[in-house]
Amino acid sequence: MNYLVKLRQRWVSFLHNEALKEKIYSIVFESDTPKGKLFDIVLIGSIILSILLVILESMHFFPYSAYVVLRVLEYLLTLFFTVEYLARIYCLKQPFKYIFSFFGIVDLLATLPVYLSFFLHGSHYLLVIRAFRLIRIFRIFKLFKFIHEGNLLLRSLWISAPKISIFFFFVLILVTSMGTIMYMIEGTHPDSEFNNIPNSIYWAIVTMTTVGYGDITPVTPIGRFFSAVIMLIGYTIIAVPTGIVSATMVRQHKALEKRRCPRCHRDGHEPESLYCKYCGARLRREKTEVKEADVRKEQES
Repeated sequence: MNYLVKLRQRWVSFLHNEALKEKIYSIVFESDTPKGKLFDIVLIGSIILSILLVILESMHFFPYSAYVVLRVLEYLLTLFFTVEYLARIYCLKQPFKYIFSFFGIVDLLATLPVYLSFFLHGSHYLLVIRAFRLIRIFRIFKLFKFIHEGNLLLRSLWISAPKISIFFFFVLILVTSMGTIMYMIEGTHPDSEFNNIPNSIYWAIVTMTTVGYGDITPVTPIGRFFSAVIMLIGYTIIAVPTGIVSATMVRQHKALEKRRCPRCHRDGHEPESLYCKYCGARLRREKTEVKEADVRKEQES
């Protein structure tokens, strides 16, 4: 009993050791310190190594002893990532914010596959999810400019989502109609592979996207002519979503350039920002910006 009491006291002391938490936090979450930068570099190296191990294990031309070594290394790396994940939770005052954040979910998904492999065969190949953890390299080497550009792209995709959804629905109706017409043209031919409407719709999708697997091909002259028309239509359709997103990105970029701080005269502020991120001065908002912000709020709601 005394041993259990002492063990419990040590556990409680460990959970409330603020000095240890601050030390772990400076190593795990901060890359400005030498130890923090070294930890992040070791972490990224381990991520790359674990991905290479999964790739090598799938190539099935090594002797059995080599696969044993690969699997042991995989277990050791998983143990390291598990300890790292728990350390991140341990040193935070509000751990649930990290657990349900993007990086927290990715860190958890990158750790689980090896444990799932004990119950589900082949699930450890999902370790390639760890590639998403390489995003931390932006934080280590101070490449925040690229993160800003990525946010601009994501924001443009989000704003363009309604237009792209309508366009996708139109394309869905189009391929369904063209597949049905192709079934009417080719379905009666004895050597035709258009023996039902779902196969014909599948062919229309493959043809319109210019993929062209060649597993289903028309045999009649009218069917070949119609397939050529679908191919030409596909070339014009593919460019539409790209144009929508590109136009939105240009508008977003111009909006960022217009948002110049009246005090320090620096630009590059987010459309929804109220204060300058460099000097803290309040930003002026144009009427068009206010309207765009209202539209985004309506779309998000």
